[in-house]
Amino acid sequence: MIAGLVSRLDDVTSALDELSRVLDEEEDLATIMDRVCRQVVSAIPGADMASVTVLHAGEPRTVALTGERAAEVDRAQYGVGEGPCLEAARTRVVQRVAVAEVHERWPAFAVAADGLGVASYLSAPLVLEDEYHGSLNLYSERTHGFRELDAALLELCTTAAEAGLRNARRYVRARRQADQLRSALTSRAVIDQAKGIVMAVHQVDAEEAFNLPVDRSQRENPKLRDLAERFVDDVSQADG
Repeated sequence: MIAGLVSRLDDVTSALDELSRVLDEEEDLATIMDRVCRQVVSAIPGADMASVTVLHAGEPRTVALTGERAAEVDRAQYGVGEGPCLEAARTRVVQRVAVAEVHERWPAFAVAADGLGVASYLSAPLVLEDEYHGSLNLYSERTHGFRELDAALLELCTTAAEAGLRNARRYVRARRQADQLRSALTSRAVIDQAKGIVMAVHQVDAEEAFNLPVDRSQRENPKLRDLAERFVDDVSQADG
């Protein structure tokens, strides 16, 4: 028994090491969540499939999974508005239940999930931000698929995953802001170039030179940057 427990902990440690490596190296959110699902199934022997549920504005959706059957179990819960993954996401409390308890706690879901072959459920809350939160869900075909140790291990995995996903979201947000800034600077450079040409050609001051393309943009509806680019291109071709 002790040897079996040590072997199991070794497997869990290896899976967590691999998950940590993915979280350190990967930047794509979808890839991270997909790898989290696969690593958690490897780390917890009772797990046959996994998924990640995210609630946004109260609406659930599955954003990562190990197979189509996990998606079917998720959809069964979404369709009736109850079940372990929704309970974990909403209450932020780990849900560890066998199929008999499901019939008692969520009878509508038990009916919807009948025939999907799941006998045990384990869902842990997954919190990225107040706006985005959900659950990491494990499904087992075995009646006693999950024990207290499994719940503790899943919480450990979700803690590591939350940190990695937050870092990835910060990176994506920072990259988007940098792209927006780069675009704004490019737009300003083109507009300033067009303004300089207008000042030279029409012998007007900077304010009037800026107002001329603005007025045209309002009349014709193109973006000011696009109008300025066309104007500069026209002048360059005329010079050529």
